[in-house]
Amino acid sequence: MKDLFKEDFQPMLLKEIDKPFNSKEYIYELKLDGERALIFVNEDSIVVKTRNKKNVTNKFPELESIKKIVNKDVIFDGEIVAFFDGRPNFSELAKRAHLKEQSKIKYQSQIKPVTFVCFDILYENKNLIELPLEKRKEILNKYKDTDVFVKNKYIKEYGKELFREIRKLNLEGVIAKKIDSPYLINERSSNWLKIKNLKREEFYIIGYKEKESNYVISVYLAEENNKSLVFVGKASLAKKSSLYQKIINAKHIEKIQVLGINEKFIYIKPTIKCFVSYLERTPNNHLRQPIIK
Repeated sequence: MKDLFKEDFQPMLLKEIDKPFNSKEYIYELKLDGERALIFVNEDSIVVKTRNKKNVTNKFPELESIKKIVNKDVIFDGEIVAFFDGRPNFSELAKRAHLKEQSKIKYQSQIKPVTFVCFDILYENKNLIELPLEKRKEILNKYKDTDVFVKNKYIKEYGKELFREIRKLNLEGVIAKKIDSPYLINERSSNWLKIKNLKREEFYIIGYKEKESNYVISVYLAEENNKSLVFVGKASLAKKSSLYQKIINAKHIEKIQVLGINEKFIYIKPTIKCFVSYLERTPNNHLRQPIIK
C-alpha cells in the first residue's frame, strides 16, 4: 500500500440525498459551511491542502499551532471554518481565502482566526483508511481540542432529530456516515451522505446564456422588490428539461431594467417563474448553490 503521508490525493466525497433518516448503522455530524481540507502534519511541519489539492498553508498561518498537538506523522480530514458571532460564515472565510499580501493574512489570522473542525484521521505513522470509521474516531479522540483545532461532535442513530434541530438553528445541514465504513479516497458512495438544509423560493427567469457544454444553459434569476426586478443569481438547467423549451420559446426582448447585473445574456420577457432551492444568500443578496426544481 502507498504511504499516504507522501502522496497527493483528494479526500473521500459525499453523496447528496434529499431527506434525513434514522439508522443504527450511521453516525450523524453537523455539516459546516467552510472549506474542505486535508492537513499533513508532524512536530516539524504542516501542509494544508484543499479538496482539489491546492496548497493553502500560507493562507491560514494560525493553523501552524496544530503541530503542537501531534508527535507523529498525521493526516487529518476536516473543514476550515470562519466563525462569526458563533456561527459558520462562508463569506468571512472567502475574504480570508482571497487575501494575497502576507502582512494582511497575518493580521487577519490574529484578529479573526479560522478553526479547523476535524472529523477524520487517515494516517498516524501508518495508513488508517482501511479501519472502520468508528475505530478512526477513537484514534482521533486522543487529540486535544485547541483554539484552532476542534473535533466535530456526532451522535448515533438519530439523524431526523438532529436535522430538525439544525433547521431551527438555520445551519447548513447534516452528514450521515456509515459507522463501519473504510475511508474511500476520492470516491463518492452511500457510506457518506449529505443532507442540506435548503431554502426554497420562487423567482422570475429573466434570461439565459448558452454554456460551453451542449447539455446545459445558465438561467438568470430575479425577484421583485419595490416593483423593480433585482438579480439574485444564475443556475444551470439541463436542455432535456421541459422548462428549457419554455425558456427558449419565450419572447426575446432587447433588454429589461434589472438591478444588480451588467452581464450580457439573452433577455426574455419576465413571465416565467420557477422554484429554486438554495443554501443561503450572500452579502450581496445572491443565491448560494441554487438548484432549479
